Amino acid sequence: MTDASNQEITWELFERQVESCDRCALCRQIRHKVPGQGDRNAPLMLIGEGPGQQEDEQGLAFVGAAGQLLTRMLAAISLPRERVYICNIVKCRPPYNRVPTEAEAEACLMHLRMQTWLVRPKVIVLLGSTAAKTLLNPNIRITRERGLWTERKGVWMLPTYHPSALLRDETKKPQAWQDMQALRDKLREQGLYPDLYGA
Repeated sequence: MTDASNQEITWELFERQVESCDRCALCRQIRHKVPGQGDRNAPLMLIGEGPGQQEDEQGLAFVGAAGQLLTRMLAAISLPRERVYICNIVKCRPPYNRVPTEAEAEACLMHLRMQTWLVRPKVIVLLGSTAAKTLLNPNIRITRERGLWTERKGVWMLPTYHPSALLRDETKKPQAWQDMQALRDKLREQGLYPDLYGA
């Protein structure tokens, strides 16, 4: 395992660290690790739960049905997907797409911390319960606390439903749309709208 503590933090180091990681058992039964992708200078970062089958096959985050819905959700607020950075709490697919355990999420946090340091987002959207519990509060309930902004160290964080939850239950879509509008308004409030939208 690479020790980044005494090395300059770079994307190359991050990629080597993820590729060599064996901090939990998830890495033993996957095709590809899925570190994340997108605009590495984006002021907006989206963090989901973990890779699914198609993500594991391609090594890319959010490329399955949930990812296609996420692309449409971003487009609905005129935000090109290629202008944001997208990743997950865990970088390896849990078996049968189950929820990552707390131990698995904790083992992968070092990678996410390095990503966040490298991207330096001003706004983070937490897609689903796992991301919200891991990064905000282990007792959070996404149905109750989605749409509520939290500011930490100058970064605004918004929990909302994971796109896969919207595919399972379409009645949640109006609330998710409210959250996307709130995201758009926060980006404008922070003066990030021109950076992201090219407007």
